[in-house]
Amino acid sequence: MSPFLLAALAVRENAHAPYSHFKVGAALEDKLGRVFTGCNVENATYGLTVCAERVAVFKAISEGVRPRDFVRIAVAADTEQPTPPCGACRQILWEFCGDIELTMVNLHGVIETVRLKEIFPRPFDDSFLK
Repeated sequence: MSPFLLAALAVRENAHAPYSHFKVGAALEDKLGRVFTGCNVENATYGLTVCAERVAVFKAISEGVRPRDFVRIAVAADTEQPTPPCGACRQILWEFCGDIELTMVNLHGVIETVRLKEIFPRPFDDSFLK
């Protein structure tokens, strides 16, 4: 398994998921080959929980990566089937990353790779705000 996917699996262990016990890790790569990781962080008021994918995107942006300078993301979860990003994460990924490569991996070694557009066919973006 590639170091990129292993990064998503490894950061999953850092997840703070005391309520759902659903740990997720993400690794986001920019055009320069830098990898930014994220894990889900839950809050007792569930609406304030932040998913792994959004943590990785916000971390990269806070480190100076410009929107749309990303090439791929990996999402890791301990599920039978590879787990895709939730709706909120799909929106954030579309806005900040565009139609990037999305690889979903589980602890059983099942790997599925798609383009974001395949799971988010009619995204809302700034083209509607003009």
